[in-house]
Amino acid sequence: MAQLYFRYGAMNASKSIQLLTVAHNYEQSGKKVMVFTPAIDDRYGAGRVASRVGIARDAFPIKCDTNLLHVVKREECKPHCVLVDEGQFLNPAHVKQLAQIVDELHIPVIVYGLLKNFKNELFEGSNALLCEADKIEEIKTVCVFCNKKATHILKFQQGQPVYAGETIQIGGEETYSSVCRRHYYNPPGIPQSLLAECECSHN
Repeated sequence: MAQLYFRYGAMNASKSIQLLTVAHNYEQSGKKVMVFTPAIDDRYGAGRVASRVGIARDAFPIKCDTNLLHVVKREECKPHCVLVDEGQFLNPAHVKQLAQIVDELHIPVIVYGLLKNFKNELFEGSNALLCEADKIEEIKTVCVFCNKKATHILKFQQGQPVYAGETIQIGGEETYSSVCRRHYYNPPGIPQSLLAECECSHN
């Protein structure tokens, strides 16, 4: 039975490489996959899924007005699986369309993405996926400062933690780090007075 999966994790949790591996496994078995990614994430070029280990492939770019159900229906050969990267950047309409692909076309859909932003708030797309997904699975990684599980994303600007500002700013390790709750609020080497100022601006 086809299902909608949401596989989430912090940054550097190997989400993209897992998506690429799933796509490879399907294709090695002679099956068709369709890979999508939001156009807003253009770090490697719009419509490109890339892993930090250097593996990449082209994908269908999702724009605000893209109807994913219609895109899949237009395919002459129905895919055996639909894969979506960076699911946090989807809008609620996209998520409903993914659910329709599962329910109406009986095609499994696997979405990979972040759960929360650097403000410790759910992304819009992730919130919608939590409501609609048949299965929700966590992809785990560890805090950059300790060996505890990373549950938060810490944003840095000029070496200092940032807890407020524009929610979406595309970036990688130079901007964001995956951390545990303790080190989200108390990053090592950051003066407590500065942290207090950051938290005040966040509140």
